[in-house]
Amino acid sequence: MRTLYTNCTVFTAGGQSAAAFVTDGGKFRYVGDAAAAAAAAGTGAGTVDLGGAFVLPGIIDAHTHLLMTGQSLGKVQLRDAGNLAELQERLRQAVRDTPDAPRILGAGWLHSALDGAEPTRELLDAAVPDRPVYLDSNDVHSVWVNSAALAELGIGSGTPDPLGGRIGRDANGNADGMLYETAAVQIVWPALANAATDEDRDSWLDSAFAHYAAAGVTGAVDMAVQDDDVAAFQRALARRHGRLPLRVKGHWLIHRTDSPEENLAQVERALEISRQLTASPAAEWLQLCGIKIIVDGVIDSCTAAMKEPYADGSSAGPIWDRQSLLPVVAAADAAGLQVALHAIGDEASDIALDALENAVRTNGPRDRRHRIEHLETVTEANVQRLADLGVVASVQPVHADPAIQANWQAVLGDSRVDRAYPWTEFTAAGATLAISTDAPTAPYQALPNLYVAATRKSALEPGLPANLPQYALDLGEALCHATRDAAFSCRSETSQGRIAPGYCADFTVLATNPLTAPAENLLVNAVLLTVTGGETVFDAAAATLS
Repeated sequence: MRTLYTNCTVFTAGGQSAAAFVTDGGKFRYVGDAAAAAAAAGTGAGTVDLGGAFVLPGIIDAHTHLLMTGQSLGKVQLRDAGNLAELQERLRQAVRDTPDAPRILGAGWLHSALDGAEPTRELLDAAVPDRPVYLDSNDVHSVWVNSAALAELGIGSGTPDPLGGRIGRDANGNADGMLYETAAVQIVWPALANAATDEDRDSWLDSAFAHYAAAGVTGAVDMAVQDDDVAAFQRALARRHGRLPLRVKGHWLIHRTDSPEENLAQVERALEISRQLTASPAAEWLQLCGIKIIVDGVIDSCTAAMKEPYADGSSAGPIWDRQSLLPVVAAADAAGLQVALHAIGDEASDIALDALENAVRTNGPRDRRHRIEHLETVTEANVQRLADLGVVASVQPVHADPAIQANWQAVLGDSRVDRAYPWTEFTAAGATLAISTDAPTAPYQALPNLYVAATRKSALEPGLPANLPQYALDLGEALCHATRDAAFSCRSETSQGRIAPGYCADFTVLATNPLTAPAENLLVNAVLLTVTGGETVFDAAAATLS
């Protein structure tokens, strides 16, 4: 249906301004002034008066985890638990609320909430002794469990650490309740996946879709796709007549093994799935565009690979060393797959860039669109090296929220905190910056994420001082990084990320213009309408989101 949208301020992400636009057949057909738009719409078109609202291209969350986000929304929420006693009471309340639940799942706990205590199984046993408890850390790179969960997982004093991960142990060598990196990814995640049903996964995905649509998001890059995710997406396509509420681009998670052949076999599997989805009639809505490799861990748990020791004198090696990483990246690059490399520590970004440079030498020059994710600490030399290689800097402003920085800063404890999350350095060097949330490691909402991007202040506790405000982004540029550049990051820049004729009619309508209001308006501004492919997927006037 041809539709004229009028009486609005349109941020096109292309440098032009507009006051009206026309959609037809899932595409923008005209964008410009009101009179010309009305003429382009012609007779018989529907008309939507947006009442002076602000319209921007549909937001693309350039790094998220859809099923995990949907599942996390149903877990015990712990990000705002102020202390250990409050955390424990929330777990007890979950038992009272769901007395028949076979296990208690929680999400988002912060080290800073533990009053200086170490996370141990005994602390969780004190709250829930009679069933397994699994608590994802805020960064989702470790899981804190109680004694019943350790027993359910079969983890004892003799259980070896998986490659690239660690089972926390007490002074006697017994598992202490903390499972780090691949101990979480390769032990806990499969165990909980096996305990879930397809109906559970469908429910999680539907929840993620609904919440993202209400947040103004029309596209997502899912950064840890596996067979269960693909199957859930395909079931959603079948339920929804071949389309989704948002466009999904996936990256297949490659697990580090001690077998080079097995590592390369995973790349082949990703290529196989990519070809199948690209050939599907629903390729407009679901594609697998690349692979994801977690090169190192996170700073909060002291598992990120740093060039210098942490404040306590400890050091962490990478999950993927150069010898194991280079052939996998080269193989994916040769196959035409995008490579997304999680690299938080400054040593990890060194390793990641070495692997990407090796791929260029091995396979020759061309447009690649590879990415490095997070880049929380990175040397100045590597900022320029990244830009020179044409690598996308994929960053998550919400990770720099001052409310969650106390432990991050303490474990580094030196001048490295003075160049934390240096987003403007990437743009100054000429790199493309794509911003995202990495939900569920952080809140999924797009507007608070943009607030942190533009102010370096806290969306969780707005009264806190800004975190290195010299690295704040101009808000107009941040909007482009969340739309135009996010589309570029997943090779969709010719069809998504702009409001322009011929582009997909994906757009978000906000109650007020954030470019003319104080930055704090982003924390209260409302998404009125979200449209994907010309179809309304969220209308605040009719919404009942739980």
